[in-house]
Amino acid sequence: MSGVHHFVPVLHRGDAVGRHTLRLRDATRRRGIESNIFVDLVQDETADETLPAISYADTAHRGDVVVYQFATASLMAPWLASRTEALVVNYHNITPPELMAPWDHHLALGQERAREDLAVLAARTTLAIADSAYNETHLAEAGFAATAVVPPSAAVEEKVASAASTAASSTPGGDTRAGAVWLAVGRVAPNKSLEHTIAALAVARQDSDHDPTLRIVGKPATDAYDRALRRYVADLGLQHAVTFTGYATDAEVAAAYTTADVLVVTSEHEGFGVPVVEAMAAGLPVVAYDQGAVPEVLGDAGVLVASRDPYALADAIGRLLADPTRGASLAEAGRRRFTELDLPNAADRFVDLLVTVQEQAASRRR
Repeated sequence: MSGVHHFVPVLHRGDAVGRHTLRLRDATRRRGIESNIFVDLVQDETADETLPAISYADTAHRGDVVVYQFATASLMAPWLASRTEALVVNYHNITPPELMAPWDHHLALGQERAREDLAVLAARTTLAIADSAYNETHLAEAGFAATAVVPPSAAVEEKVASAASTAASSTPGGDTRAGAVWLAVGRVAPNKSLEHTIAALAVARQDSDHDPTLRIVGKPATDAYDRALRRYVADLGLQHAVTFTGYATDAEVAAAYTTADVLVVTSEHEGFGVPVVEAMAAGLPVVAYDQGAVPEVLGDAGVLVASRDPYALADAIGRLLADPTRGASLAEAGRRRFTELDLPNAADRFVDLLVTVQEQAASRRR
């Protein structure tokens, strides 16, 4: 009996691609379709959820659909392209190598190889599905003929909304903190351009009677960039104003949204922007660079800043935080935008497309 099987180089339980892949597998099985996750590298934490990719050849059935979760370079890409099953690519974006090269040459080369993998897959792919319309343009440029857009099914964990609800129902009494808390969430990676957020914080602390602080939640993608950010913080005299939490659990990330006043996103390249959606679910206002897929995801639920001038960013954040009515309005707009994105049903929408591919493959065999 033919199935729909999901392939990812490594399955991490705690990252967005890993959660997304697991939910797609589960949604596929709920349709009564055989579905497994195959990986290049079996991790102890997810060994019970995966099978080695090399074993697929022994279990493959005529009429199978294989789904490749594309986020980085892997030998899995040309291997899948060489097979005969109907192939679907789920494209999560490639960070431009030029953003990584100054900090980690090995990672930059990997991103170059990923671009080559994308070109190899384009000629063999029945359907390519992107996280955003912004990412879909990359697929068209790479030569994919049939494309669609479905946001990541694992973009928002229920814990975010739950933590926000708990915070909203807590005993009122006003905010007694000395200053506003800025929040940045995600991998500490060069494309996130966190140095821009730090520079804006330095400006804001010069011009404010209530010194704001910044909390950076996320593990480093490259040690060189992480060390450089920490040196920059020290050079600006912000050691007591900036906190690097490193890796955080889902519950810790959810709690971070409830104890912050604004999410600040200064990414130079963003294929979707999971923290933006998490902030909207939590009712936290967002100030972000007008870059990548962020405007598409955010809609009218936040403040977009076109300038890279730290004074412009600090001013945008300061004006928002000084206007509680505007902040509340944006928080409500964020909740509406979250509903419009319909992320809880994204996995089922994705599987609808996979079933169509499977049916089309079956009809061609008749």
